[in-house]
Formats: sequence, structure tokens, C-alpha cells
Amino acid sequence: MSEPVLTEDQRDALQEVANLAMGQAATRLARLLDAFIELSVPRVRVVAVSEAAQALREMTGIEDKVSAVRQGFRSDIKGEALVICRSDSVDQLCSLVSDPYSRSAYEAVSQRELVFDVANVLTGACVSCILDQLGRTPVFSAPGLLGEAMTLDEVFQPGVLQWGVALLVEVNFALEDQSFRAHLVMLMAEESIRHMNGALDELLSSL
Repeated sequence: MSEPVLTEDQRDALQEVANLAMGQAATRLARLLDAFIELSVPRVRVVAVSEAAQALREMTGIEDKVSAVRQGFRSDIKGEALVICRSDSVDQLCSLVSDPYSRSAYEAVSQRELVFDVANVLTGACVSCILDQLGRTPVFSAPGLLGEAMTLDEVFQPGVLQWGVALLVEVNFALEDQSFRAHLVMLMAEESIRHMNGALDELLSSL
């Protein structure tokens, strides 16, 4: 594969950076949902977007339909973050929160709003914290719904996403005693992956 890759040291450093970021995101998500959030250890892989669906399927075991929210970020490291969750687990989220979600007359709209809120918390906390530790301050675009009840292959189909490389930062954000899981994926151009490689090297040299 011609795409830029991470060395073992760079991957370990990014996993540690991501671990700190996920902790911050979990704290914010727990406040939003008033529920205890369980975290897995982050796993990092760099793959071509054409291979991302299969790679994420192998990492997560997801075979069901998913909902996906996308949000762009930019500094010299720029790209797009996707938050992916199983579509049939969104009802569990609505049962955990108070108005306007759980008793709204506009159930479909409120579920979508809640998915946006969860995605906004995860993307904002995770991407900001990761890039902050690498000495960058990202600017975010408004989030958008990529789709509902999609397969992973449809999420990553050619032409839908403009990025050639997927940096899979796979972390399970799980609700205690619930089946809900959320997964974060960062998509970047090759140049941004190289900028991240350089930033990780700078971080390692400063330790």
C-alpha cells in the first residue's frame, strides 16, 4: 500500500494520546447521558478508505446497519471525523435522557438530534485533545449526517468521502449494561498523515 503508515513508536504514541482524549470524551458523554461510560483501549490502524469498511468490521464485529455523523476539522493536520453507531441501539440513548428527547412528539427528529449531540461531544473532545497534544488547534466545520441505517460498505463507498486514507482510531464508548457502542474514525489526506507523523516524532523526542 502506498499510503503513509505509522511506525510502531508513532502508533504507540498516538494510542497513548488517544487514550487521554477518550478519557475526556467519556467524561463529557457521561454528563450528557447521565450514565457510566466504559472505554476500551484505543486501537490505531492506517488503511486506504477502500479497505476501511472491512478493517473496521474486523476491529468491531459490526455487521448491522449503522448511523454515521461526519465533521470536518482543519489545521496543518486536516480531515474529517466520523462517529459510527449501530442504528438499532439509538433507542437506548433516548431512554436514558430527559426531555426533549425521550418524550418528544418528534421521535425521529429527537433521535437524530441526540446522535448529533453524542457525535459532537466525541469528535470535539477527541480530535481537539489529540491535536492539542500534538501542538495544533483545530477549527471544526458544522457536523452533518452521513446516513442512517447504512452498512459499513455504504459509509466508506468511493465518491461519498473525499479522503483517500482512513486513520482508524477505534474505541468502544459503551454504556454500562447497554448494547450501545460508538466508534470514532478519522479520515485524512496523505499529506495530513505525514504531518501527524512529524508531530508524533516531535512529541516522542520531547519525552
